[in-house]
Amino acid sequence: MNEKRIQQVVDIEKQAQQIHDKAVAEAERIPLEAEQEAQALLEQARTEAQAEARALIAKAQAQDEVNAILADAQTKIQDINITAQANMSRAVNYVLNRVVGRE
Repeated sequence: MNEKRIQQVVDIEKQAQQIHDKAVAEAERIPLEAEQEAQALLEQARTEAQAEARALIAKAQAQDEVNAILADAQTKIQDINITAQANMSRAVNYVLNRVVGRE
């Protein structure tokens, strides 16, 4: 009976050692996994930030192009208005001269 108890104690010690070894292995594995996950999250955040930055730059460049086109259009409109005003004066004078019979 005593040998049976000794064998049970030895078996329990073996089980305890296996549990301890398993716990130590897991304790070593968990920080490595956490670091890998953190690196993956950082890389994903960096990738997303770069994509967002590219999108913002593209949008800003598009807005700059729109502003340049609008400025060019405004300049052309002003030139046309100036020309129209000059031609309007000439046209009015021509019509008045025709009505009065000078031309």
